[in-house]
Amino acid sequence: MTAFLLYIARSGLYLAVFYAFYLLVMRRTTFFRLNRMVLLAGSLLYALLPLLRVRTAPLMAVAGPLTIAGVEDGGGVAPEASLPWPLLLLGLYVAGVAVVAGVTFLSAQRILRLGRRGECTRKEGFRTFILSGNQPSFTFGKSIYIGREDLDKQAAIFTHETMHVRCRHYLDLFLFRAIQMLWWWNPLVWVMRTELGLLHEYEADEAVICKGIDATQYQLLLVRKAVGEQRFSLASGFQHAQLKNRISMMLKPSSSGWMRLSYLALLPLLAVLVYACNPSKNNNVQAPAEETETLETKAPDTAEKGDAIPFQEVEVKPTFNGGNANEFTKWVNSHLTYPEAAKQAGIQGRVTIKFTVDTDGSVTDVLLLRGVDKELDEAALRVVSNSPRWEPGMHNGKPVMVTFVFPVIFKIK
Repeated sequence: MTAFLLYIARSGLYLAVFYAFYLLVMRRTTFFRLNRMVLLAGSLLYALLPLLRVRTAPLMAVAGPLTIAGVEDGGGVAPEASLPWPLLLLGLYVAGVAVVAGVTFLSAQRILRLGRRGECTRKEGFRTFILSGNQPSFTFGKSIYIGREDLDKQAAIFTHETMHVRCRHYLDLFLFRAIQMLWWWNPLVWVMRTELGLLHEYEADEAVICKGIDATQYQLLLVRKAVGEQRFSLASGFQHAQLKNRISMMLKPSSSGWMRLSYLALLPLLAVLVYACNPSKNNNVQAPAEETETLETKAPDTAEKGDAIPFQEVEVKPTFNGGNANEFTKWVNSHLTYPEAAKQAGIQGRVTIKFTVDTDGSVTDVLLLRGVDKELDEAALRVVSNSPRWEPGMHNGKPVMVTFVFPVIFKIK
């Protein structure tokens, strides 16, 4: 669960970096098809980038601090501290995905109902739904939805919609809808959905003009459809951002071909993100003299051993060096050495050991319950077996054997 949330967060960050590059560098260029292809391919690449595992060399192969987890004096088993944040975040994330999916489903249902109320025909090889009233024209999948008046009187509008189908813009929209569902929390994803729609309009407008339709008349038609024929005299104050962008892009001279090379800047950006996504096992630069050992205490589990009494059930707990069980943790921490071979290989993990404090205070029956690596296991068993004597536990006024389950966590920081 935590790994999935980390993937979603990392990939969302990488997508944000990629989209920011597009908005800052390539947004105003006239490479509509190229921008569209790079935007889609880049979205997939940067979304999957955190899954790429590449070994990177460390800057200095120096192991970080060693963490050893021991026992804590207490009357019962205390589970490892864990916060419900991962579960809460996952629930919030799934709820967001469900909302976006639900809105998408309802939108598709409305479009399909609109088509059922219209007249279905084929025009110039395209499945066309002729809508009643003054409905705006649009495409959904490979189908064209257009008002009867636009179909009869405005051939440029039908041509524009056919360009959307010919260019397969519907595939882009379906793909980006999936991106919106998975990364709905990233505001730049929603911004780029609008930018992708603009690229579609730019590409369709360019194709319409290339078919011989007068650019000026086509631009006037766009304004009329946007503001209404009765308000055409007020079009100079028109503030419809997408329409302004479309007309501006039609009038803009073609961008220099050299601008295409701007996309090469994505290569070092990609390399940086790959390195950030795949840190080396020992990439913390620390001087050996500053190497320290830190302590993390946990309460013990217990295990039955014949007439031995579990730690949390004994009346008087065993003591070590005159203190509670945490003193044993400190002793282990000071005597345990991280095996050099395991350190260099980056091997870490939790070794779980069971032992018994006998009635004379000696540590006996040292057993490995769960291991990680042969060298780590042997190091943990060795140091626990060499433990000095304890003060034995007491039950009903008599010394008794007390069992512990002692976790030793080897962790390279």
